[in-house]
Amino acid sequence: MASFSFGAGNARKIAAIPLYAAGRLATALIPRSTDEWVFGCAVGVADGALALWRVAAADGVQAVWLVADDRDAAEAAALGIRAVRRSSPRGWWRTARARVVVVTHGLGDANRYAVRGSFLVQLWHGIPLKRIGLDSPAMLRLPRAIQLMIGERQSTRLVAAMYRSATRGIRLVPAASHLVRGRLESAFALDDARVPVTGEPRVDVLSQGDAATRRRSARASIEAAVGGLPPDARLILYAPTWRDGEPDPAVPDAAQWRRLADLLEHQDAVLLVRSHPLGAGEYRPPVPTPRVRAIGSDLVRDITPTLPGFDALITDYSSLAFDSALVPLPVIYLAPDEADYTRRRGFYGSYRDVAVAPARDWDAAASELEAVLSDPADRDERLRRATDLSARVHAFRDGGNAVRVYRAIRAGLSGPPSSPRKGDT
Repeated sequence: MASFSFGAGNARKIAAIPLYAAGRLATALIPRSTDEWVFGCAVGVADGALALWRVAAADGVQAVWLVADDRDAAEAAALGIRAVRRSSPRGWWRTARARVVVVTHGLGDANRYAVRGSFLVQLWHGIPLKRIGLDSPAMLRLPRAIQLMIGERQSTRLVAAMYRSATRGIRLVPAASHLVRGRLESAFALDDARVPVTGEPRVDVLSQGDAATRRRSARASIEAAVGGLPPDARLILYAPTWRDGEPDPAVPDAAQWRRLADLLEHQDAVLLVRSHPLGAGEYRPPVPTPRVRAIGSDLVRDITPTLPGFDALITDYSSLAFDSALVPLPVIYLAPDEADYTRRRGFYGSYRDVAVAPARDWDAAASELEAVLSDPADRDERLRRATDLSARVHAFRDGGNAVRVYRAIRAGLSGPPSSPRKGDT
């Protein structure tokens, strides 16, 4: 079962309006420090927040990581990062006093009731293909029971107003490129001064060092997380998108599982399934096989650094398609619900501009995977598409995105944020 939906999350925010109001009053009275920063991330001590923390810490910034649980705290301690529980009184106080608050998903990455008045940096967690924020009616939804009470249009307006109130406090959202910049400006209702084209800190790891070293490191991380992989097997990552609490329509049936297992055995490959941490869907073959393994967020918090260790990606609407283009990886698109998903969620631009000709089911996807693994021409064509996609959405591929974001924050602290020139590292 899914553990979260937009509707349930929005309903909780409405119920917490008195706490937001109390927090706004308190932060108006409590002076913020001149130099303290706090960092938070919904998926642990990871993602773009960690990349930016490393740059800030190297420059002497006094920073605290706001953790959710013991696992986060242990990860922070292993990295030598000072941590505080974000939901604790100390977490509230550190957030209320911080000059800079850095998040990757939402205000809940920090202590959401104490961010007002800070220099709020929203790193986000991927280039949006599907619509997000104010551009997505799905993200502005309330539970059906509330919609029936106050009306669907009124409920959407209420959530949109709350969302605008929250995003109004954002001072900086880094964009991967000018193409992506427009999407973020629209989704967060921000002017272009707050959305500089710096590149995303979260993908620096895919450009730093040389390709061979990145691949060795990534393979080692995958092996450490999953264990027992055949030493020379080709690794295929399958990463379906979260569908707001609805079951995943792409789960293979028994016959498709058998065909897929036979194909993986014949091609000496392993399929590593990464269901979305909030998603629903059981990816368990009816007959256990070592050729299909799970690599969920319980094993690997941030999948991005492991991408160079894979030989292909299968996905539907995930931003991983953009991330993997930096490797690059051949991508197989599996979208059995394209028409319905387009209607409910929508895309920036056309889905076919990215996916070209997506597979409709696992039978078609398995045929495409077989071609990727056995036909060099097919693989080369998909790599060419990935490289072209990377050129469209990534303005920088030099591993210096976190440095540019840090400089943009520093500039914003002393005046309006500005977009650095391309190549300024």
